Amino acid sequence: MPRKQKTGKFKLKTHKATAKRFRLTGSGKVVRTKGGKSHLRRRTSKRTKALFMEMIPVQGRGIIKRIKRLAPNMES
Repeated sequence: MPRKQKTGKFKLKTHKATAKRFRLTGSGKVVRTKGGKSHLRRRTSKRTKALFMEMIPVQGRGIIKRIKRLAPNMES
């Protein structure tokens, strides 16, 4: 059985935790969800709970650069 020829290139693997936490908008902005949405929310007001739904644009060039490096194939 002949071996496969090596092409010299390697595949980039997506960091799954980053891909789950961040999204890319159509205009190319990186957005994130807010934390604290899962449990212990019984005493929280409805307005506060509704504010958890919105996505927030990520601030800081260094963080955006790291996110794009960890998830190179991230889609909107």
